[in-house]
Amino acid sequence: MSDLKNDAMRRKETLKHMILQLHEGQAPEAVKDQLVRLLGSVPYNDVVEVEQELIAEGLPEEEVIKLCDLHSQALHGALDLTRAKTAPPGHPADTLIEENRALQWEIKRLNQLYKNVSESSPEELLENLSEMKAHFNALMDVDTHYQRKENLLFPFLEKHGITGPSTVMWGKHDEIRIFLKKATEALLVLDAISPDQVPDLVENVLKPTTTAIDEMIFKEEQILLPMSLDTLSDTEWYEIFQQSPEIGFCLFDPKTPWKPEGLPDSTTEDNVKGRIVFPSGSLSVAELTGILNTVPVDMTFVDKDDAVRFFTQGKERIFNRNRAIIGRKVQQCHPMSSVHVVEKILGDFKSGKQEQAAFWIEMNGRFIHIEYFAVKDENGDYLGCLEVSQDLTEKRKLEGEQRLLNY
Repeated sequence: MSDLKNDAMRRKETLKHMILQLHEGQAPEAVKDQLVRLLGSVPYNDVVEVEQELIAEGLPEEEVIKLCDLHSQALHGALDLTRAKTAPPGHPADTLIEENRALQWEIKRLNQLYKNVSESSPEELLENLSEMKAHFNALMDVDTHYQRKENLLFPFLEKHGITGPSTVMWGKHDEIRIFLKKATEALLVLDAISPDQVPDLVENVLKPTTTAIDEMIFKEEQILLPMSLDTLSDTEWYEIFQQSPEIGFCLFDPKTPWKPEGLPDSTTEDNVKGRIVFPSGSLSVAELTGILNTVPVDMTFVDKDDAVRFFTQGKERIFNRNRAIIGRKVQQCHPMSSVHVVEKILGDFKSGKQEQAAFWIEMNGRFIHIEYFAVKDENGDYLGCLEVSQDLTEKRKLEGEQRLLNY
C-alpha cells in the first residue's frame, strides 16, 4: 500500500514539474512528449489536485488561469479515462455532455465557414458572415451551461475540499464570455465589415472564441466530469438535477427525468421557500398569479372529472366568472342549448379523438376567439380541459410590421 502511495506522490510531483515547465515557456507538445515518456498516462483527478496544490503553494491564480489552455494542450491524449464512470440519461453530468455535443455542432459548422473565407466572393462573404452570426448567437447559450457549473456543481465540489475547478475554470468561463461578447459585437453590423477585414476578424476574434469553447469542453469531459462523478454522491447530484431548471439549459432540452434509486422523496430548497417548482423553472404563488392575470387571455381549467378548478382574473375579462363556480360541473355553467357541444368536446378529448376545438364570434362589436385544449400529462393521460378566450379585434387590424418601440 505504501508503494502505491509513493508512486502516486511521485506521479503528481512529475506532473507538477511538467506544468511548471509550461509556465516557464516550454512548448506544450514538448511537455506532452515528456509526460507520455515518463508517466505513460495521467489519471484525470491528478490534474485538478496538482493545479490546486500549485495555487496553495503560491503560484498566482491569474497565472494558472492564463496558462490553463497550455495545460490541456499538453494533456491531450495523455489522460487515463479507463476507470471513468458514465452518467445515465437525464443525469446532470449527461446533460452537460449532451449540451457539449450541441456546442460542438455549432463550432464544426463555424470551422467550415472559416475555411470558406479565402475562397469566397464579396457576396458569398456576406452570406458566410450572416451564417456565422447565427451560429455565434447560438453559442451565447453556453452562458447557462457555465452558470450551472458555477452555481450548482462547483459549490458541491468545494464541500469536498475541491476548489481548483471553481478557481481556474470560472476564470476561463469569464474569458470566454468576453470573447463571445467581442465576437457578437463584431458581427452585429455586417454591412460595416469590408471583405478585406474578414480574414483578420476570423483569425483574431472568431476563431479564438470557438477554440476556447472547444478547449473547455475537453477540460470538462476529460477532467472535471469524471472527477465529479467519483466525488459527489447521488443525493448531491439529485440536488443539482432539481435546481438545474432554475438556471436553464444550453442548446439541449433534457427530456429524461432522473432520480437515483433508493432516494427518499424530499422537499427541495425552492419548495421550502414557497416556490412552485416546474420542469422549466420555478415561480412563487404571487409571481404565478401575476403572470396568469397579466397575459391578454381568459383561461379556465376544468379537471378530468369535468369540475371547474381554476380561472384567471385579468383586468379586462371577456366572459364573467365568479368563484362560486369552483368545484361545479362545467356542464352546469352552460345553457342547456350548448351543453351537448360541451359534452362532445370533452368526450372527444377524453377518448383522444381530438386535441383542440376552436370557435370565433362577434360580440358587442368585438371579435372573440375561443379555443379549447386537451391537457395531458407526460404519459399522455388526460388531466382536463383548458378554455382560452381572447379579444382579437385590434390584432385583426394589424398590417405590415412594427420594428421600433412604440408605446
